Amino acid sequence: MTGLDLQVMGPALVAGLLVLATHVPLGGIVLNRGIIFIDIALAQVAATGVVFGTMMWGPDINDWIVQASAVGAALACAAFLVWTDKRFPAVQEAIIGVAYVSAAAVQLMMLAANPSGAEHLKKLLIGQILWVTPMQLLGVGLVYAVVLALWYYRDLQRERILFYIAFAIVITLSVQIVGILLVFASLIVPALAARGAPAPLRPVIAFNIGAAGYLAGIVASALFNTPTGATIVCTLVPIAAVSAMLVGSLAGRWRDDAEAPAARESSRPSNERPGGSPLGRAPGE
Repeated sequence: MTGLDLQVMGPALVAGLLVLATHVPLGGIVLNRGIIFIDIALAQVAATGVVFGTMMWGPDINDWIVQASAVGAALACAAFLVWTDKRFPAVQEAIIGVAYVSAAAVQLMMLAANPSGAEHLKKLLIGQILWVTPMQLLGVGLVYAVVLALWYYRDLQRERILFYIAFAIVITLSVQIVGILLVFASLIVPALAARGAPAPLRPVIAFNIGAAGYLAGIVASALFNTPTGATIVCTLVPIAAVSAMLVGSLAGRWRDDAEAPAARESSRPSNERPGGSPLGRAPGE
């Protein structure tokens, strides 16, 4: 991309905001549970499903078959991780790492037989956010809306099966738009930068950090003609680092504001507290 073409940049930014809308809340759950690499593992598995579907049925295959192959692979991996999470929780992160490297190895073996395998691998890594279509945005937006409703009305932190299913579907859709690298960055980087903020503010702060990173990356990619997905990652990380320092500097003030009502209450004379008596005893004592 060369020049600031709003007809290209606009849909790309909308796609980024849609990705952030689901990745920010899910990223908070991932950080809380300590399974940091689950997103990149599921993204790699979904990408392997895309490669498998294309290899088995050819490059002119119907897009729905590719989607089914990718979703099927991601859901199978999610089911496996649900099983391991129940039986081997102490080594779940290591198992996720094994799943990632295994999927990557299988994907490379399949791409080795493809004359354009290197280009295909590049697309899977950095995505094709500039070429997203309005119909893609509509379909992805509807699915993401359902996932957001699940996050809002259900406790995905505790409901492991539901979390893994929703997570697998979201990652599968996202990796085909923004690529594996940006999927991981969108999920972890904003949520990590906002971690020092009060819990109710974290999703809002993380979303705005991510939005700033996407906007800066898309503009930089247009100006310098660099790969958009990789450029967004390179702008998102420093923006998040600066934001994390700012959040850290405000953390003490937020904590003081939260503790101030309790401190004022404890400093009041006992006869002025609710239920107190002039003698400092509760009525009836």
